[in-house]
Amino acid sequence: MSAAIVVTGTDTGIGKTVFAAGLARFLDGAYWKPVQAGLGEETDSEAVARLADLPPERILPEAHRLALPASPHLAAERDGITIDPATLTPPQTSRPLVIEGAGGLLVPLTPEALLADVFARWRLPTVLCARTALGTINHTLLSLEAMRARGIPVLGVAFIGEAHEENARIVGELGKVNVLGRLPRLDPLTQDTLAAAFASAFRREDFVAGRGAA
Repeated sequence: MSAAIVVTGTDTGIGKTVFAAGLARFLDGAYWKPVQAGLGEETDSEAVARLADLPPERILPEAHRLALPASPHLAAERDGITIDPATLTPPQTSRPLVIEGAGGLLVPLTPEALLADVFARWRLPTVLCARTALGTINHTLLSLEAMRARGIPVLGVAFIGEAHEENARIVGELGKVNVLGRLPRLDPLTQDTLAAAFASAFRREDFVAGRGAA
């Protein structure tokens, strides 16, 4: 399999899917969301296809599509199924693969298993997306501790939101982590504005699989 990068976040709703879309296009890659919880509106895979302008064959089908927009363990229970974390394996692809998690690291897939446990098994370079706003220092440092405690390779932190140089600096220093860059909130959010913002904010070489992971 070609290089794969996991995109996770400190929380839900921080812009992780937009970042994943930008990264997939930036790397001319493919995208996979292992577990989609919530089918009533545009799914994350559909959003990435739209924002990254990826053809259908580069949006790989989810392992689980759950109707309820909730924690995967609950959404699966409501659908009458049980997620088996051991069966979640990155699909084969000839292109760089961007894998987006569900919510934050410690989201339960079952009453016994967390999403972070799957990431730990994969041992793939992982980008932690974080808000720039108040509270991000605590949430980001806690997430980094959780990743390192499980041996998840940390490629770096990507901030999302308005500029806050001190938050980025102190997270990098205290977290001993590479700050990859900052993706601003975009209005309008389109394929073109996302591609331009990503190219301005990030360096392709920082996403070479394994580089800088710690």
